[in-house]
This record gives sequence, C-alpha cells and structure tokens, in this order.
Amino acid sequence: MFEMLERITTKDVALFTRQFAAMIKAGLPIVRCLEILREQVRKNKFRSLIYEVMQDVETGSTLYEAMSKHKQVFNPLYVSMIKAGETGGFLDVSLDRIANWLDKSEALRRKIKGAMAYPSVIFVVAIGITVFMLIFIIPTFSEMFKSLGAELPAMTQAVIGFSAFLRHRFILIIIAMVVLFFGFRYYMRVDVVRAFIDRLLFRVPVFGSLLSKSAISRFARTLSSLTTSGVPILQGLEITARTSGNKVVENAVLSARKSISAGKTIAEPLKKSGIFPPMVTQLVAVGEESGNLPEMLDKVADFYDAEVDATVGALASIIEPITIVFMGGIVGVLLIAMYMPMFQVASTIR
Repeated sequence: MFEMLERITTKDVALFTRQFAAMIKAGLPIVRCLEILREQVRKNKFRSLIYEVMQDVETGSTLYEAMSKHKQVFNPLYVSMIKAGETGGFLDVSLDRIANWLDKSEALRRKIKGAMAYPSVIFVVAIGITVFMLIFIIPTFSEMFKSLGAELPAMTQAVIGFSAFLRHRFILIIIAMVVLFFGFRYYMRVDVVRAFIDRLLFRVPVFGSLLSKSAISRFARTLSSLTTSGVPILQGLEITARTSGNKVVENAVLSARKSISAGKTIAEPLKKSGIFPPMVTQLVAVGEESGNLPEMLDKVADFYDAEVDATVGALASIIEPITIVFMGGIVGVLLIAMYMPMFQVASTIR
C-alpha cells in the first residue's frame, strides 16, 4: 500500500542518473550498475522499477528499451538521450548530461514554485478570513442593525446581502466550485483551450514574464541537451515540444520542426510565434548558420536562468507590500461597511 503512495521525484531520478554515470565511467557492466543502484535506493517503488529494468536488460533488451516501458519516470527526453549514448558508445556522457539537465530543470521549477508560493498562501488566507467574517461576524452586525430600524447605506446592504447568500447557499457554492475545478481540468486537455490559457498566462503582469522566461530557458536547455547527445534535430524538436509543459511553446517548436522538414530554418517559426524575443531567435539563427546550435542554446538557457533569478528577486521585494494592501483592503471594506451605520446613528443623535 505504502509503495503505491510513494512518489519518485525528479531529485530521485537525478541522483540515480548521476550515480549510474559514475559507475559506467568506472567500467562496470550495466546490469551490475543497476543491481548496485537498486540496493542503494530507499523507495520501494523505485527499487521495483530498477529491478524490472535490470531484468529486461538481462534478457536481451537495450537499456533505452527497458527504460521506455516506464514513461512515468523516464520521459521521452531521458530515453532518447540514453538511446543516443548507448548507440554511440558514450553512455556515461549522456547520463551526465541527463543528470545536469534534471538538476537545472528541478532548480528552475523550485524557483518558480517558490515565487508562486507566498502570494498563493496570502490569497488563500485572505479568502479564508473574508469567508469567516461573512459567515460568522457579519450576521451579528446584521441582527443589530435590524433592531435599530434605520435605513442602511448601500455598501452595508451589499455586504449583508452577500453574507446571507453565502450562508444560505454555502453547500451549492462548494459544489459549483468543485464542478468548475474538474470542468477546468477536463477542458485543459483540449489543445485549443490549453493554448489559450497558456498564452493568457504569459500576459499576466510580472508572473507572465517569469513563466515566459522559464519556458524559454527550458526549451533551450532541453534542445541543447538532446542535440549535444547526438539526437537527430527533428526528433529533438519533437521531444522538446512534448516536454515543454506549455502549449504555446509546444506549437511554436512543432512549427519549427515542420520548417526544418521543409528545408527551412528553426529561427523563423520561433520568431513568428511571438513568444521568443529577438535575442533568442537571432542566437538560434547564428547557431544554425555556424553549425554551433547547441552552444548558442546553452547561452540562451544560461541567460534566461539568470533572468528568472532576477525576476524572482524583484518579485519577492514587491509581493509583500502588495499582499498586505490586498488583505488590508478586503478586511477594511468589510469593517467600513459595518461601521458606517453606526456613524450615521451617532450623527443623528447629535
């Protein structure tokens, strides 16, 4: 039961890959490497997976064929780089490159997750406080205002009305939210909807820039790793598109693949997509003309990794005051709405 609940993380796979590379460099056979790695892995689920790979290799399968059966752990990029290294006789080099790619991808993911975590928590807390006040605090004021019999300001009436709606329709609201959540997840599988949402996210102030830069970095790093490992450019572009995690980037890269198939350049479709800045397309064009595309892609990835760091740093400095104002604004509106009738009564008494 616990084995089913275990999750094999990117960090687990990166460590496995780096240790695998060290053993291959030392001249150990693949089966022996897998046997040692299996003994070192702590998670039972991962240990079972390595054992299955080891059994397949022992019965005559190649390493990449054995790994391709476990797509939930070894994605197409991983398997393609293993295939290139195994076929070309430089498996240890491919494993090192995969480990580096995994480490950098995980570091980038952590940066994005860290940047999103604080505002997400503040937003949830703000919503929680607001709902609590509307359900438990506002009704107390509402009863008191009824006893006064005075006409309430429009703002107070609106808050009391929304509080009543929330209390009487709470279950229906929860059901509607659950339906919307699962409906959104379902429609996100539709390519057109996914592309629209992804393009919309790129236009969100500050966060859109962060997502765009991280997507470009991931594209450049992935394609560079694949082409450096000897994966054919057409196959590399297809894998890069499928593992991009963004439908807009995926469509742009697939357009570049079609362009290459037609004897044209990669840079032009990337430029037309509107996602890749001129610097990126120009470096890609220079890399294509000079035959040094992987090196240029590495430069793009390094540059945008630094840009992500800078954006995350800037975001951290502005997000705290914005969230404080956001929370204060919500609570302030509710308090003002509840105290306005009291001020009116006080002025009448005078």
